[in-house]
Amino acid sequence: MPAPPVDEKAALLASLTAQRRHVLGILEGLDDDSLLRPVLPSGWNATELVHHLTVDVERFWFGAVVAADPDEISAAGDPEGGWRVPAGTLPGAVLDQYRAQAERSDEFLGSADLSSPPAWWPVDLFGTWRLDCVRQVVLHVLVETACHAGHLDAARELMDGRQWMVLDG
Repeated sequence: MPAPPVDEKAALLASLTAQRRHVLGILEGLDDDSLLRPVLPSGWNATELVHHLTVDVERFWFGAVVAADPDEISAAGDPEGGWRVPAGTLPGAVLDQYRAQAERSDEFLGSADLSSPPAWWPVDLFGTWRLDCVRQVVLHVLVETACHAGHLDAARELMDGRQWMVLDG
């Protein structure tokens, strides 16, 4: 008996949702001081990384590139903007903004066809490099989110020893 057909979009979004949960889950229980404390030599902190995921990843790739939302496009283009958390913004607010942007991204993706080309492309930022379809954009965001979830794993383990998932050998 053949396997039932796979809903590719649902599978990709489920994987992305799992990685988003990982990002937020590994930070659960940390106080503001911990979320703002750099623990790796590069000097970033967890709040900055989540802000980067919100602005440079979710907002940029799904809001601007996939959906061509004018507000998102106008916010695109500051290569360091996503790493700079606006002064006075508390870590909890950054986490809330990430959750809200992920929901908005899911709305943009809900009506998107994975095989369609991006609705907008920032040639001035990327030159000749290009992602050719929405599927590639989703995969790019999935990989970047998973990579940064791993960075947060390392940071959290250095902070207090907590690990996201440990498999006994």
